[in-house]
Amino acid sequence: MKYINADQILPTELVEELQKYVQAGYLYVPAKDGQHRSWGELTGYRAELVKRNGQIMEDYNKGSSLEELAERYSLSVYAIRKIIYQR
Repeated sequence: MKYINADQILPTELVEELQKYVQAGYLYVPAKDGQHRSWGELTGYRAELVKRNGQIMEDYNKGSSLEELAERYSLSVYAIRKIIYQR
């Protein structure tokens, strides 16, 4: 999450009103209902994991062992099992 200085985006009157409640602190402003983005959506990391997990499945189906996959992808055997058996 990126922090933004309120002075840069809010009217002075609103900043002064907020300062009555919070000064020099962090204030979380939640997204409106239906506007919330899911984890990894902004950074693209979720898509990277889906791609990686798909490749793990493909390698497993081609005969790679759990141990080989764990070594290749720098994951534990337990993590590889979770990826393979979640589908």
